[in-house]
Amino acid sequence: MVFNLEQQRYALHLSAVERVLPMVAVSPLPKAPAIALGVINFHGAVLPVLDLRHRLALPARDYGVTAHLLVARTSRRRVAMPLDEVLGVHAVAATAVVPPDAVLPGTAHVAGIAGLPDGLLFIYDLDTFLSLNEEQQLTQALEETTE
Repeated sequence: MVFNLEQQRYALHLSAVERVLPMVAVSPLPKAPAIALGVINFHGAVLPVLDLRHRLALPARDYGVTAHLLVARTSRRRVAMPLDEVLGVHAVAATAVVPPDAVLPGTAHVAGIAGLPDGLLFIYDLDTFLSLNEEQQLTQALEETTE
């Protein structure tokens, strides 16, 4: 699943993507790590909304009605992430993907980089998105909201 943030294309493996939704109101989540914008109610489940912009050191943005939320699964939980634009599903040959350190050393959270005819595609590793401390802080904040 390919999407844009600040005119740069990123992707998640399709197996991690559950669905794309129109933007909805995000409720605050007290005591959550700074990376969490808050939570949403997704079919009765409380999902944390995580800010990719924060993780990638991009400028903050107020997401309006034209934004989307991508619901995805990590190995530990389901999350939602606001995106500037969803470009859809694109097949990329495994041979076109190189390890991130081969192109840009120190690119944490990126599983691979694909060179496409019209630019680079950064394939994101959602399982490394949160640090251990952020995971624990988020789990505790979520537990406190459901009590």
